[in-house]
Amino acid sequence: MQKVILSFILMVFAYFSVNAQDAGQVVNPNAPEISFEKTSHDYGTVVQGSDGTCEFKFTNTGKEPLILSKPQSSCGCTVPTWPQEPILPGKSEVIKVTYNTQNIGPINKSVTVTSNAQTNRVVLTIKGNVVAKPATTMPEKTNDQSATPVNK
Repeated sequence: MQKVILSFILMVFAYFSVNAQDAGQVVNPNAPEISFEKTSHDYGTVVQGSDGTCEFKFTNTGKEPLILSKPQSSCGCTVPTWPQEPILPGKSEVIKVTYNTQNIGPINKSVTVTSNAQTNRVVLTIKGNVVAKPATTMPEKTNDQSATPVNK
């Protein structure tokens, strides 16, 4: 009997939780909206140690100021830099993402941008492949005694 009562209470709780979520999602027609020019960047093939910075330009297409929360990268090798101040309606800004190109191998990382926009979560992705620096060799010194010096 206790199991039946407990099950009933859990079902009622779950029902009201789902309905509360639906009621809480009232759309503000004046809310800010974040619109990115692109949400993915392909580095292609890059050499180890090269510049791993790319930019994601976005615009506040809503009617209220847009405020970004701290973007979260999928790992420590990817570091986002974002504007700290509110972005006014119609204004554009940039989120810079820097990947540590000292790590050799394929790149497939993401940065999750959270904001007060209607679309409150946007995932930016970077991909590519980092290859090792080509080995540099010094020319070998020859001890050829038959060679004659060149005079200019």
